[in-house]
Amino acid sequence: MSSNWPVDPDGEEGSEGMRKFDMRIIADKVNEEEDFPMDRDEFVAEYGDYPIRINYETVVPMSEIFEYVEPEEFETMVDMHKAIGAAMRAGGFWKYHPQGKNPEKKPA
Repeated sequence: MSSNWPVDPDGEEGSEGMRKFDMRIIADKVNEEEDFPMDRDEFVAEYGDYPIRINYETVVPMSEIFEYVEPEEFETMVDMHKAIGAAMRAGGFWKYHPQGKNPEKKPA
């Protein structure tokens, strides 16, 4: 684990008091009523250095996940969740894929 994180990813602040991971930690940084529509780059400028625990062995800065986020703006929290989920898959952050790595590709 990097000692340069602004918070301990496993500490009270970094895991929101519990062992919360990736999408949940990111979502807890926004207010659904007040923060949307949201500018992606402004969000990354504010929280990009924040540690995001992907699994028991991996912690990355939030900005690393957002390198794969396509939309520049999110209209709603749901839009943000979809974009982050797509980014997590595109960047290979998630090891488990319930429908396979390429859910759109059907076996022949």
